[in-house]
Amino acid sequence: MAHPANSLLLVADIGGTNTRVALAEGRQILPDTIRRYSNAEFPGLESVLRRYIEDEGGVDPRAACVAVAGPVRDGRATLTNLDWTIDKTTLMRATRAETVAILNDLQAQGHALGHLDPAVIRPILAGPGVQAHAARLVIGVGTGFNAAPVFETANGRLVPPSEAGHANLPIRTDADLRLCRYVETAHGFPGVEDVLSGRGLERAYAWLSDEAGDPRERSAQQIMESCADGQDERAIEAARIFTRILGTVAGNLALIQLPFGGIFLVGGVSRAFAPYLERFGFGEAFRDKGRFAGFMSNFSVSVVEDDYAALTGSAAHLVDLLGA
Repeated sequence: MAHPANSLLLVADIGGTNTRVALAEGRQILPDTIRRYSNAEFPGLESVLRRYIEDEGGVDPRAACVAVAGPVRDGRATLTNLDWTIDKTTLMRATRAETVAILNDLQAQGHALGHLDPAVIRPILAGPGVQAHAARLVIGVGTGFNAAPVFETANGRLVPPSEAGHANLPIRTDADLRLCRYVETAHGFPGVEDVLSGRGLERAYAWLSDEAGDPRERSAQQIMESCADGQDERAIEAARIFTRILGTVAGNLALIQLPFGGIFLVGGVSRAFAPYLERFGFGEAFRDKGRFAGFMSNFSVSVVEDDYAALTGSAAHLVDLLGA
């Protein structure tokens, strides 16, 4: 398909398993241009982008932005769960775009807020009315875990990067401590991501099996299926543990950032858990802050049920950069 030269924006969302690439006209993603590529089939992001440009008839974009599941510093990104790196020079060479940007994937999610269809925002916990310039917070749960605050400033939107998934898991009970000791064998350190991710849910199930003296493993998909059909009580208990820890961590982050504009859970695992958060005690864990329990009602919590929000956020960031 032929596209007009030097007019559209190229955006990409690079996860640990797949890369989604699309074209955008302003902040609007063009649905027919969205393509998904398996990272295992490519040596690096440059080859993915070259393939996409070829698949889209040699499109010559005006600007390009990629959202990366990993830390970004000085225009260079390294993926946390994939041995890829990308910098602005490589991105310009791969796309032939005059303006390029590299974001952490949670930064891209933050830039998407306010530009998504309200129908994809699923309320979990209600909060008071929101002032126009109140801070917001995005929390991503998928292949990994991360969070990023979203600030509206006089000079535009600011979404600072972070690597929140590699902070310590919270310990509230003796069982939490045993879980920490169990998951730290993976990397020598009990990080939040070691439980709050797809593979983390699998570790919670394996830990419960170890505690019961009945070693057993199940995939994250099987665990979520059991939440729906009720056939495996251990899977349901693993989901309850996951939900409680997610509520605790989200509450901790809320107290750190004070996102009076709301908290937005994003990512595939967040979407899978959305129907169960209330039933499995997310709200109780979120508000479990002692004398600050009442204060926690200042923060609404929602799930973003849009798999392409990071693409929209990348496009919105480019529009802001271009001043168009």
